[in-house]
Amino acid sequence: MQSWPAPPVPRVPGTPRPLRLHDTATGEIRPTAPGATATMYVCGITPYDATHLGHAATYLAFDLVHRVWRDNGHEVHYVQNVTDIDDPLLERAERDQDDWVVLGMRETALFREDMSSLRVLPPRDYLGAVESIPEIVETVAKLLADGVAYRADDQEYPDIYFDRAASGHFGAVSNYDADTMATFFAERGGDPDRKGKRHPLDALLWRVARPGEPSWDSELGAGRPGWHVECSVIAMNRLGMGFDLQGGGSDLIFPHHEFSAAHAEALTGKHPFARHYAHAGMIGLDGEKMSKSRGNLVFVSRLRADQVDMMAVRLGLLAGHYRDDRPWTDELLREAETRLARWRAAVTGPTGPDATDTVARLRDHLSDDLDTSRALLAVDAWADRALAGDGSDTAAPGLVRDAVDALLGVAL
Repeated sequence: MQSWPAPPVPRVPGTPRPLRLHDTATGEIRPTAPGATATMYVCGITPYDATHLGHAATYLAFDLVHRVWRDNGHEVHYVQNVTDIDDPLLERAERDQDDWVVLGMRETALFREDMSSLRVLPPRDYLGAVESIPEIVETVAKLLADGVAYRADDQEYPDIYFDRAASGHFGAVSNYDADTMATFFAERGGDPDRKGKRHPLDALLWRVARPGEPSWDSELGAGRPGWHVECSVIAMNRLGMGFDLQGGGSDLIFPHHEFSAAHAEALTGKHPFARHYAHAGMIGLDGEKMSKSRGNLVFVSRLRADQVDMMAVRLGLLAGHYRDDRPWTDELLREAETRLARWRAAVTGPTGPDATDTVARLRDHLSDDLDTSRALLAVDAWADRALAGDGSDTAAPGLVRDAVDALLGVAL
């Protein structure tokens, strides 16, 4: 599957700061410790609707990780998937009398355009679930042979399920109790009441073909993959076990990231699947989480069509901390547009105050669990001085422009 074009990233003089990031699994802010090549997997979209600001906020958070790692001299092997076969996609296609393949391709293309407009650095590997089915089948067959997967006790539809306890580390990602797991499993795509399962929390690996549904012939029988195993296989086969960072929205902590890890760990006997888990908060509108089910979405493509500057949208989303659930409002966008205009005016001046300390503070704040609120304030302080005529450094405006571009991804 084709990714999107990479924007240029300026090199910034000075001393980079190693990234410290909150780890969901331990509950601590701790160093990421990549080698020469940093490895990151971020779960992608299910392409049954356009990119909304909740999606955008998540991908911006991990774009900052990507940028800070690059600033530290790491190559970055970034992998992202597209869940281009799943129940929500099929349900939307049926509702709208659309072809599910065409719907998925159309929304994936729109997502790429949205990411490009927001200047998100693209993944090196960008893969769909459909193109990954052969390797998913191979993995599920191994899990079945190893006795950690089983067929449901259902003669008509003997779907294949994963024994949640098989890895020996189930619960290590989320640290949720049994009641919380049960609640989220039911709310987030699980099937706790499915007859023939050994335990309500066991997760689907392979769905046997049903009439009227797309399916693929395989050694498992005709069918299609479950959701969690898709990401497990794509990440494991591109990055290996123990890659540096697994990322996504906070709604993916359980069951998705818990099971993706459990599948890979049960298959390989190695732990952990990822050495660090980071999760972005939800974006709300009018006091509610932005979601397709509520119909309260603000689409990136709609903002683009309305000629909203995408750098203002980026600044608006970066104004809050990535881990916080936070609102999107017209006032927030207006404030971001004002901030963007001031920054642009400041860096187009012939001189400004020395920016060495500003760039150092920008790096300090981003390396401290992506503290974008303070990072933006550091640039605000420099811009205020520059617009007041304080400073005669001819190199300062260009340095700030390049640092904001390279580290925050905002083109001035």
